[in-house]
Amino acid sequence: MKTTLQMELDREKMADDEKQEKIEDEKKTKRQLGGIKTMPFVLANEMCDRFATTGFHANMITYLTQELNMPLVQASNTLTNFGGTASFTPLIGALIADSFAGRFWTIMAGSFLYELGLVSITISAILPMFHPPQCPSQTNCKEASASQLWVLYISLLLTSLGSGGIRPCVVTFAADQLDMSKSSVASRRWNFFNWYYFCMGIATLTALTVVVYIQDNVGWGWGLGVPTIAMALSILAFLVGSPFYKRLKPGGSPLVRMAQVVVAATKKRKEALPADSSLLYENRELDADISLNGRLTHTNQLRWFDRAAIITDGERTDSKPPNLWRIATVHRVEELKSIIRMLPIWAAGILLVASSSHQHSFTIQQARSMNRHLSRSFEIPPASLSIFGILTMLSGLVLYERLFVPFARRYTRNPSGITCLQRMGVGFAVNILATVVASFVEIKRKAAAANHNLLDDPKATIPISVFWLVPQFCLHGVAEVFMSVGHMEFLYDQSPESMRSSAAALYWIAISMGNYAGTLMVSLVHKYSGKKSNWLPDRNLNRGRLEYYYWLVSGIQVINLLYYVVCAWFYTYKPLEENCKLEEVVELTRDKIPSFVSDKKSDEEAELPRN
Repeated sequence: MKTTLQMELDREKMADDEKQEKIEDEKKTKRQLGGIKTMPFVLANEMCDRFATTGFHANMITYLTQELNMPLVQASNTLTNFGGTASFTPLIGALIADSFAGRFWTIMAGSFLYELGLVSITISAILPMFHPPQCPSQTNCKEASASQLWVLYISLLLTSLGSGGIRPCVVTFAADQLDMSKSSVASRRWNFFNWYYFCMGIATLTALTVVVYIQDNVGWGWGLGVPTIAMALSILAFLVGSPFYKRLKPGGSPLVRMAQVVVAATKKRKEALPADSSLLYENRELDADISLNGRLTHTNQLRWFDRAAIITDGERTDSKPPNLWRIATVHRVEELKSIIRMLPIWAAGILLVASSSHQHSFTIQQARSMNRHLSRSFEIPPASLSIFGILTMLSGLVLYERLFVPFARRYTRNPSGITCLQRMGVGFAVNILATVVASFVEIKRKAAAANHNLLDDPKATIPISVFWLVPQFCLHGVAEVFMSVGHMEFLYDQSPESMRSSAAALYWIAISMGNYAGTLMVSLVHKYSGKKSNWLPDRNLNRGRLEYYYWLVSGIQVINLLYYVVCAWFYTYKPLEENCKLEEVVELTRDKIPSFVSDKKSDEEAELPRN
C-alpha cells in the first residue's frame, strides 16, 4: 500500500503534469493562431474598406456642389476640415488600441462608426427631404438648409471617427498575424508591406473607375450605396476570420509609460550614471506584456533618459513593487528613445507631402485646358489621369519585389535588397524629379498656348496632348513605391512593439500636417507673388507662373532631401534581443549538456531573486 507521503507526491506530480500539458496546449494554440491563413480575411476587410473610402471621397466635391448646391469654397473647406479631422483621429484610435482595447476591437468599433456614417449619408442622398431641389443651371440655386447640412456634418464626423479606429490598426494588425522577426522576414521571398499596398492600390483603382462612373451616370443613391455595401462586406469578412486571429494583449498607455520615464529621469537628474550599463534596472517580468517579441537593449544615445533606470540605494533594498514614476526599466527607457529617434525621419515626410499636396489640383486645371480626346466622341476626364499614377505604383510594386530586390540583394547582402531608410531616400529623389518634369511640361503647355494666341482664353483647348502630363503621374507612382511603402515599413519596424498602432497613426498625421502646410504655402505664394503676374492666378492659369511654383517646390524638396540624408546617416536602428532566438539558444544548449546539469542550473536560477 502506498504511504500518505507517496500519495501526496503522486498527486503533486499529476498536478504538475496537468499544468505542463495545459501550458503546452496553450503554446500549441498560440502557434496555430495567425499566419498566412488570416491574410484573406484581413486583406479582404481592408480592400473593401479602401474601396468604400475611396469611392466615398473621390467625387464628394461634386455631391456637395451639385446635389447640396453648396458654394465651391464652402464645399472645399468642408472636405478639407473633415479630411484633416480624419487624419488626426488615428492618433486617438491608436492610443486606445495600444492602451486597453486592442487592435481587433478598435478596428471593429471604427468600422461600425464608418458604416453608420455611410448609411446616414446614403439615406440622405436617396430621400428628397434631406437635400435641396436640383439645380442643373448651377445659378441662383437654393442651398441646403441648416438641418440638411447637419445630416451631412454628422455623417462626415462619423466617418472621420471611424477612420481613427481603422487607419492606424489594420496594417499593424495584419502584420501581427505574421512572424515579423528579422530571421523570418529574411527567409521570406516576399515583403508584406509591398503586397499590402498592392492590394490597396487595386481597391483604389477599382473605386476610381467603378464608383465614380456610377455616381456620374447612375445616381448618388447607388453611388453612395455601393461604398456602403462594400464597407458592410469588409466588416463581415473581418468577423468571419476572427477565430483565426492572433490578438496581442495591450500593454497599457504608451503615453503614460513615456511620461513615467521622463519624470523618473527628471527626479534623478543629479544622480551619476554608472559606467557599466548592465547596472541599470531591468525587470523581464514587469516588461513581459510589452516585449512579447523581444526586449530592447541599452543604447548610448540620449543617455540623459538612462537616469530613469538608475537603481538608488533605497530602491535596491526596497522589497515593494517598483514605483514606475521613480524608476523605469531599460526596455521602457529605450521605448522612449526609439520614438525620439524616429521623429526626425518622420518629420521629413511632412514636408514631402506639403510640397506635393496641391500638385494634383493644379494638374487637373492644366488637363482641362489640353487636348483630352482619345477619339472624336470620347474625352479623358481630367481627374482620371491619377489612374496612371496608380497603375505605375501597382506595376512598380511587382517589379520591385520580383526584379529590384533580387538584383540589389546580390550587392548589399540585405534580404530586403535595401534598407527602408534607403528606400525612402530613393522616393524623395524620384519625387523631386517628378516636380522638375512638371515644371517643364507647364512651360511647354504655355508655349503652345502662346503660339496659338490662347493665353488670354482660359476656356480654350490648347492643341497639346494631355498625355504630356502622364510622365509626372508615373514618376509620382514610382516615388510612392519607394517612399510611402518604405515610410510605413520604417514606422512599423522601428517603433516599439507596444506602440505600433501609435506609430502607424504618425503616418496619417504626417499626411494631415503636410496637407495643411501645403495649403499655407500655396496661400502665401498666391498672396505675395504679385497681382499682375501672380504665380497661381485665380482664373487664368495661362497667365500664371505655375512653373515658378514647381521650381520653388523642387528647391524645398532638395533641402528636405539633404535634411533627410543627414538624419538617416546618424540614425541608430533599435537594438532588439528577440525572444525567439533566446528560446532557440536555450533549447540548443540543453540538447548539448547533460540533463542533470541543466536541471541543477534551473534550480539555482529559481533561487535567485528577480530584478
